Amino acid sequence: MNDDFRNDRVQNDRTRDDNVIIEPDKSLDTTMPMVVYALYLISFVVGFTSVIGVVIAYVYRGKGPAWLDEHYRYQIRTFWIGLLYATIASILVLVVIGIPLLIALAVWLIVRCVKGFRGLQEKRAPDNVDTWLF
Repeated sequence: MNDDFRNDRVQNDRTRDDNVIIEPDKSLDTTMPMVVYALYLISFVVGFTSVIGVVIAYVYRGKGPAWLDEHYRYQIRTFWIGLLYATIASILVLVVIGIPLLIALAVWLIVRCVKGFRGLQEKRAPDNVDTWLF
């Protein structure tokens, strides 16, 4: 009876697979990548938060598993590609075509952040990290 209680307690702390005990991975913290995606979305209201987000992505890049590093790479690419698109669209505002391009840029950023959030929840790398689109 005492052994059953002890086994139940061990079972709650660890996953038991026959004779192999697998410790839960407590080092996988997806908080910082989520913060970066949130900062990118907040940049619609407070413009400089995306700069803070990319700095965080650069600092944390290379300090986790490969799939998490892909998120940081995706975030860094999102920042620089978005900055390029924003610069081009801002220049083209003078000839009116820039306004729809700025709206498209907003949609592009939202879609990339949502894809990133979804990938983090599923604990996998985002799809098409190297793409310039979505």
